[in-house]
Amino acid sequence: MSARASTEAGIDAEFAIFAEQRVAAVLIANDLFFISRRDQIVAQAARHALPAIYTSRDYVAAGGLTSYAPSFVEAYRQAGIYAGRILKGAKPSDLPVVQPAKFELVVNLKTAKALGLGMPDRLLAIANEVIE
Repeated sequence: MSARASTEAGIDAEFAIFAEQRVAAVLIANDLFFISRRDQIVAQAARHALPAIYTSRDYVAAGGLTSYAPSFVEAYRQAGIYAGRILKGAKPSDLPVVQPAKFELVVNLKTAKALGLGMPDRLLAIANEVIE
């Protein structure tokens, strides 16, 4: 199932539909509007006891269940390397496209417990950060 929302009311309505249709879990896409409504989305997921995975650790720090996303620190480091190469005379069009190679998994155990979910020890062992 796919859903779209572009207003605050739309987010609330989509989560109500998820609950009505007994959706098992949701993946929240990386979207500037969603990022701006992070607290609302995390609250709706909690209100409807709906496990959600996000594309930024900020959601998890705000009470979301888990995130899996490219490392922003690594992306900024790579941007700095590219800026340095360009400042030294490299043509941007000659630089290779670099895709993320380092991803980070963040888990919120408090949220998992509130949802009645057990987190496997193997998952916690490979997580980059576990919020308790």
